[in-house]
Amino acid sequence: MPKVSSVIVPYASYLRVYEPLAAFPEPERSHWTRYARRPDRPSYQDELRRSLADLLPTPPIPVPVHESSDAFVTEVEAVLYVCPWRTRLRGWQALGELAEELPPPVLDAVLPPVVRGQAAQDYERWLASNPDARPWIRTATWQVPLNWFVLVSDAERRYDKGSGEVPPMLRYRTPMVQARRRTARALRTLRETIDEGPLIDGLVDVGRWLEEFHPRSLVELDYGGLVHVLPAAELDGDHSAADVAKGIEALRQGDGAAAGEAYGRLVERWRAVRDRRSAN
Repeated sequence: MPKVSSVIVPYASYLRVYEPLAAFPEPERSHWTRYARRPDRPSYQDELRRSLADLLPTPPIPVPVHESSDAFVTEVEAVLYVCPWRTRLRGWQALGELAEELPPPVLDAVLPPVVRGQAAQDYERWLASNPDARPWIRTATWQVPLNWFVLVSDAERRYDKGSGEVPPMLRYRTPMVQARRRTARALRTLRETIDEGPLIDGLVDVGRWLEEFHPRSLVELDYGGLVHVLPAAELDGDHSAADVAKGIEALRQGDGAAAGEAYGRLVERWRAVRDRRSAN
């Protein structure tokens, strides 16, 4: 498969669901079985490279014309798991969020209103025939949303500093049953101890999304391109999942001071990451 670019694309983190092969109906199951045998499957960076390449033509192509037939594949204890890219669906959904990320003049320069309008109409027509469609991958730029850390534990953290041509990596992976259990416990504690707000709303949204998948799936939180813009020392010392767990446990025990300390560490860490977005 030809590369669009050899440049590493940073700035995005990911929450992925890998479903067991048995969860897919035919003929999709056979497609993924054949796909898993391919030696030239694309890497994590290839998906973003392709998306960026679509923005180069005039006018730009905000959403692929055809849905991707690619996926991320992993095998655990002789079970094959698949995480389809569904790039077209995610592109449509991301377009709806751009207005909150970019000032209107910048947004219009990157994607003219007529291009966005046509994409929105295409999505509405497609959604009418595919009302139950959902992505296997969620993306966040210049951050890892705090509610994502609720799904995993510090014991599931895997950090590799990388060397030579091997890039660094910071990733968590957990069974779906654990992710759902942690979400339910955290929601119960948060609703009993704090007012409704973005943290609870975000966790409710993620919890509903997880319910869409096979109960024996795997959930993966990947720092993705953020590892290329954060110093190794910061990555090595980043135990955000542990801080989130400590904060929620402190709330459960009625220890507001300890919960505040854990939350303060998280806010300071991720504010510093987001500040890099506007740094020269």
